[in-house]
Formats: sequence, C-alpha cells, structure tokens
Amino acid sequence: MLLGGALLAVCFSGAAMSQATKPAPATPIDVKKAELGGTPWDPQWDAIIEKAIPPEMLSMQVPHDVRRFCPGFYSMGDVDKRAFWAYFFQALAGAEAGLEPTTRVRHSERVVSRIDPVTGKIVRSEGLLQLSYWDDKRYGCDFDWEKDKNLKASDPNRTILQPRNNLECGIKIMKNQIIDQHKPLITKSSYWEPLQPRAGSHVNFVKQMTNPPEACGVQNRSKIAKDKTTKTAQQVAEQKQAASDNPK
Repeated sequence: MLLGGALLAVCFSGAAMSQATKPAPATPIDVKKAELGGTPWDPQWDAIIEKAIPPEMLSMQVPHDVRRFCPGFYSMGDVDKRAFWAYFFQALAGAEAGLEPTTRVRHSERVVSRIDPVTGKIVRSEGLLQLSYWDDKRYGCDFDWEKDKNLKASDPNRTILQPRNNLECGIKIMKNQIIDQHKPLITKSSYWEPLQPRAGSHVNFVKQMTNPPEACGVQNRSKIAKDKTTKTAQQVAEQKQAASDNPK
C-alpha cells in the first residue's frame, strides 16, 4: 500500500507539472514588431509563464481589479487563466522592456541611486521584466551574480537576462504582491512602474492590455484579429526575415 501510495503521489505530481497550456494572444507591441520584421515575443515564454503560475494566482485570492483587464477571470477555466497571465506578463514586458530580454535600464524613480547589496553597484533593472540581482535574495529568484559578473552587461547568457529566470522571478514577485501582501494588481506601491496608476508608463501598459484572451469577455475595439497569437506573430516576423535574407 505504501509503495502504491508513493507511486500515486508521483503520478499526481507529474500531472500537475504537465498542466495544459495554450498560446497567449499577441499584444499590440508584439504585432507591431512582427510587422516591422523585428524580434517579437517568443511563444515559448507563454509556456514558461503558464507552467510557473502557482495555484493561488488561479484562485479567488486574485484581487478584484483583475476584472478591469479580464472581466470573466473568476469563471474561466485554469487553462484560460494561465493564458491570461501569460498575456499580462507579455504586456508588462512590453511596457518595461519593449519585449527585449537583454534590456538594462536605470529607473531613477524606483531605485534613487540605491546600491544593490548583491552586486555592490547601483541597482539596474534588467531583462524582460526589469528585475535586479537583489531580487534573488528577496524573492528566491534564480540569479547568479558570481557567475554573471565576468560576462558583458548585455550577454544573453547572464542568468538575470535569461527569459525563464526573469519571468519566473517576476511571477514570484507578483505572487508576493497580490497574494501574500493582498495588494491590488494596480497600486502605487507595485514593484513595477507600469502597474503604478500615476506613472507615465502605466498608460503604455494599459494600451498593451487591449487584446486579452477571448475567454476574458473584454468588449474592446482592438484592431488585432482574435486568432492572432504570439505564435502567429512570430511566424510573420520569420517570414519577413526570410524574405529580406532572400530578395528576388
């Protein structure tokens, strides 16, 4: 019985880890970058986010202002909720870093020349969600300054710039904000400036949130076709790149 119970537990754990995912819709910046032949959001990042979302962020514990962006959130199935979060973080990465995983910025309003206790240098916001090495200690993120400090600042091999590490860290920060601290999604004390209602970048974030998953039930005038996902946006960019590489 014990062995059978152990096997059942392992099977249940495996099923939980392999939950279903789906491509998230494309944000306006994603579509625009694809049209211009730039590098859009990678649909694999949707899967990273969706698999990392903790159960609490699929529950009634999510603050009610989520309905501002996804009115049907509480009645949606978990697969659609995960797709919403993938879209949400894509929109946040669009407002923070233009969807570029190697972006590094010093946000003066946020850090006020604060010294990062991990690096001993002025805090820099880095990667898709503009995080810092300090977040490793505060939120248990998978950043390794000792490994990264000898690499160039924009080297994509740096642990803080690797999309998986950056996105999974962002989810931990979001869970801390909305679940552990019971704060709204949009609050003046948010970690991210685009989620602070009076910040200039908040307007840009809201613009990116105009094409959430159809299950959200949002009534808007988005010019993006409902079947346009991050996967199809990437395909457009790849086609344009191929055409430019092989001109007739």
